[in-house]
Amino acid sequence: MSAFMAELIGTMLIVIMGGGVVAGSLLNKSKANNSGWIVITFGWAMGVVLAIYAVGRFSGAHLNPAVTIALASLTKFPWAEVPKYLAGQMLGGFIGGIVVYFHYLPHWRVTKDRGAKLAVFSTAPAIRSTWANLSSEILGTFILVTGILGIGANKFVEGFNPFFVGLLILGIGLSLGGTTGYAINPARDLGPRLAFAILPISGKGSPDWGYSWIPVVGPIIGGFFGAQFYQYFFENGDGLLFWPSLVIVVWVNFIAFWKETVKISASDAESKLIDVINVVEKD
Repeated sequence: MSAFMAELIGTMLIVIMGGGVVAGSLLNKSKANNSGWIVITFGWAMGVVLAIYAVGRFSGAHLNPAVTIALASLTKFPWAEVPKYLAGQMLGGFIGGIVVYFHYLPHWRVTKDRGAKLAVFSTAPAIRSTWANLSSEILGTFILVTGILGIGANKFVEGFNPFFVGLLILGIGLSLGGTTGYAINPARDLGPRLAFAILPISGKGSPDWGYSWIPVVGPIIGGFFGAQFYQYFFENGDGLLFWPSLVIVVWVNFIAFWKETVKISASDAESKLIDVINVVEKD
């Protein structure tokens, strides 16, 4: 099997398992309806484990553009292979989304919640705040890539590495996923989102293109920074790319903090103004 086909099949398997567990939890008349966040995070984790076991020996099972770019930035993977891997991953995510659509075919028409339908295919923030959402995706993917490199540096019983990567995904989802749905993988989000855009889903809403860049750019920044962080602190790297990537991450978080501070200040001022108005009206 070629590396391209392995990445396609592996990413497809992740999206089938992950999108499938979301559909089961959110779509009406599903026997798994309202099964909750823990079930969803477990389903995604098992999808990753399955995919790595299935295709790891053929391509190394990157299954994530952020991981591929991160490894290439460390010279652990040739840049010439990156486009092929990314193409396979994106196409796999797209096909996976289509498979999930057909599996839950009767459930779309009985589900009125447009947001729930989109959530089967792609992520959306719990609170829409551009820079804070971007920061969340950066942090989640930073943990992912740092964790993968750490797992790879240790010797476990042969064949257990995919299991520990699955636990890592589960932990990220449980601890950090509540803000944006933890895309942490551009192919897992953009590929199925494209499928959602073209599929004839009954009563669907917008693919939310305005948000779609965050689960692409955030994971790429976070993965790159995670790789540079690991190399600098754990492999005594020269820091040539670590410091510039750190500046970008700090800058994103500073803007997120500033934006939220402004919102809080504006909200406090509005509350005080309302209190003053109420006092005046009583007088």
